[in-house]
Amino acid sequence: MSTPKKLSDFRLSKTLSWLLRHGAVKERLTIGADGYIRVADLLNHRSLKGKCSIDDIKKIVETNDKQRFSLRCDENNELEICANQGHSLQCITEIAVIPLTDTDAVVIHGTYYKHWATIKSQGLSRMSRNHIHFATGLPNDKTVISGIRRSAEVFIYIDLTKALSDGIKFYKSLNNVILSPGDENGFIKPKYFLKVVDKQNRLL
Repeated sequence: MSTPKKLSDFRLSKTLSWLLRHGAVKERLTIGADGYIRVADLLNHRSLKGKCSIDDIKKIVETNDKQRFSLRCDENNELEICANQGHSLQCITEIAVIPLTDTDAVVIHGTYYKHWATIKSQGLSRMSRNHIHFATGLPNDKTVISGIRRSAEVFIYIDLTKALSDGIKFYKSLNNVILSPGDENGFIKPKYFLKVVDKQNRLL
C-alpha cells in the first residue's frame, strides 16, 4: 500500500478552511458551537490522515498571512483548532468575537463591478455564510490582514452609526475582520452605505 503524499502548505490551509468553515458536519467531525475541532480528529480524517502532522498544522496557524486559524488546549489538554471567521455552518453560534460599538470605526466591504448593480439595488447579502465580511481599511492598508480581497474593484463604506442605531450587529473577529449577520433577512440595505468608490477613489 502506497504512502499518502504529504500536503503542501497551500493545500493543507485550503483543506483546514473547508473543514472548519463549511464541511465539518457533512464529514461527521465533532465541532463545538465556538467552531473548535480536536486536532487529533482532523489528523484522522480521510483528507488529512497520513498527509500532515500536528507540527504542520501549527505551522499553518502561525504563518498564515491572513491569520485564519486559532489554536487552544481544552480542559483535557487536547489541542483544538478553529477558523476565526467565514463559517457557513449553522451550528457555529459562539465564535470568539468582540461586539463593535465604536461608531467612528471604518467598515468597508470589497466587491467587484460585476456584482455592483445587484448590491446597489438589494444591498449586501451574507448569502450562504453566517456573516457579511468587512475590513477596517482598504487592501493597501498594511494594518488590514483579512476581510477584503486585494483584487476588489469596488469599496462600500458602511454608515455604522445608522446601522447600529437600527439594531444591526457588528463584531470584530480574532484576526480583525468585521462581521455582521445583517438584518433579519441577512442583508445590509443600500441605505446604510455611507459612500461607494472604485479603485481610483471615484464615487459610484
